[in-house]
Amino acid sequence: MSSEYVLVAGRANPELAKRIADNLGKPLFPVDILQFKDGEIQVYFNDTIRGKNVFIIQPTFSPADNIIELLITIDAAKRASARNIVAVMPYFGYARQDRKDKPRTSIGAKLMSNLLTAAGVTRIITMDLHADQIQGFMEFPVDHLFVSNVFIPYIRDLNLDNICIASPDTGGTKRASTYAKALECELAIGYKQREKQNEVASLQIIGDVKDKNVILVDDIIDTAGTLCKAAARIKEMGAKSVRAMCAHGLFSGNAIENIENSVLDEVIIADTIPLRRSCSKIKVISVAKLLADVIQSVVDDTSIASHYFV
Repeated sequence: MSSEYVLVAGRANPELAKRIADNLGKPLFPVDILQFKDGEIQVYFNDTIRGKNVFIIQPTFSPADNIIELLITIDAAKRASARNIVAVMPYFGYARQDRKDKPRTSIGAKLMSNLLTAAGVTRIITMDLHADQIQGFMEFPVDHLFVSNVFIPYIRDLNLDNICIASPDTGGTKRASTYAKALECELAIGYKQREKQNEVASLQIIGDVKDKNVILVDDIIDTAGTLCKAAARIKEMGAKSVRAMCAHGLFSGNAIENIENSVLDEVIIADTIPLRRSCSKIKVISVAKLLADVIQSVVDDTSIASHYFV
């Protein structure tokens, strides 16, 4: 890839975009993102980007305006003759819709891939996809990074003894196992049953958590219902402390209140999504340097293998 590139910040997470730019020692490229009274979005590049590589930093969490803004920015870059267009999507929205798990339902993740392709993107940089196989939906390169790169060192710096890594549900077993292997500690798994969406009917913990400092790991905190129930059950089983580490803090509905009133000692999230409201139990760790390093590697055509955590 040509070394001439520009960084563009969408409106979804301008703070993270600024941190990435600071790590790269490069200013954000000036763009006008206009919104009409009826909600329509228009994007205009204030200077030429002809022949340049454009990195657009925009996570696509709710509302849907964030994905529309990204698509329109990609379209504007394509029509301005950008050489390559890279969507830096720290959070890939609709990733939970990765398969047809019941009749007559949508596969939102595949639709998002089709939209990005149609808009003209040539590469995606993203973090902690809900399901790894979503990369197979894409017809362009995907650099899939993991917050474990910054979370594992944080855990080590806590200097906790008798650590146990836990997954709040069976779907996160692989992720939890990766953490447990890296930290050479024990593993516990939550088994939950739902009666309806966002509502856990029952939850059991498989594994020994008694007298252990337990760390729950997951990719997304939405309502925090599962997380808080898992923490309460783990505490009932005799754990010394319970923390949670999640890549993407959506914090829908009463999530913040649920966390504040829970037995959780601490909740650590990445800054892939801006924290909408402060909470004494929530700590934010930035992934700006990790994303900046990968952007530089893409520009320089060098390997990013060292930035993956296995």
